[in-house]
Amino acid sequence: MKLLVSILFLSAITAQASVDTLKPPAPALPGVFADPHIAAFGKKFYLYPTTDGTTGWMSDHFTAWSSADLIHWKPEGTILDLKKDITWADERAWAPAIAYKNKRYYYYFSADVNIGVAVSDKPAGPFKDPIGKPLVPKGKLRGQMIDPMVFVDDDGSAYLYWGQGNCNMVKLNDDMVSYDSTTLTSFRPQGYNEGSFVFKRNGTYYLMWSEYDTRDPRYSVAYATSKSPLGPYIKAEKNPVLKGRDLVKGAGHHSVVQVPGKDEWYIAYHRFKIPDGNGYNRETCISPMRFDAEGNILPVDVYESVPEKKRK
Repeated sequence: MKLLVSILFLSAITAQASVDTLKPPAPALPGVFADPHIAAFGKKFYLYPTTDGTTGWMSDHFTAWSSADLIHWKPEGTILDLKKDITWADERAWAPAIAYKNKRYYYYFSADVNIGVAVSDKPAGPFKDPIGKPLVPKGKLRGQMIDPMVFVDDDGSAYLYWGQGNCNMVKLNDDMVSYDSTTLTSFRPQGYNEGSFVFKRNGTYYLMWSEYDTRDPRYSVAYATSKSPLGPYIKAEKNPVLKGRDLVKGAGHHSVVQVPGKDEWYIAYHRFKIPDGNGYNRETCISPMRFDAEGNILPVDVYESVPEKKRK
């Protein structure tokens, strides 16, 4: 009898896996968008992606999307146009991030392999450049000056992370648009390529990043932990925590959001568009992200979308 139950259980698991891998969940956003930064402000969630669909990633503007339930996303339109709003770059608008401090919203972005910052009184913009130059200019450090991320700690201190090839970190000044470059540190976690993201849970700081190249089907996400926002970070033993499977390829360049007031977390990321996608045609997805009792991030199921209860 026990043998029969075991066989039936394994058969059910196999059948479920077969069904899942033939039916990937629909993307969160229509069309091709990549490098999504997800955030919660007030009673809404926001997505800030890269506009995809051109060889060489030649987009010249950024959009925002809002949602009350993580399921239905409303387009908020263009929030920053490089050609109109920025004087020092006009193409390659990539990988934005956003942070809230001083009762304002600070939008960090890559533009022509520089990192800029723009400011608004609203999470959906429009955003304006307050300094008229890159916050981090190309060539400042080794690797590409792309993929910014800003983490604001419980005490109000803010930290900027960025870089392809190396993970660079520095504490921002209180104005959020400047920093002391003499305090900048750089390191390269094992496997690190780009797309750093930092969050804090139960006193532990999590640094996450993407491995391989975004055009590689093996593109995936790993993480390390620390007791300080600037490290040292120790890479977790069980990695990657996000990777593609079967029809899902190139799952990476993510961000994480906590549902306000709950220990409930979601990860936004891109994958190759299904069907016929590649590293220049990617789509944004959202899946639950969970932890074990010790605080380790559990593997994310790229065939699991936001649960039905969020629709109610």
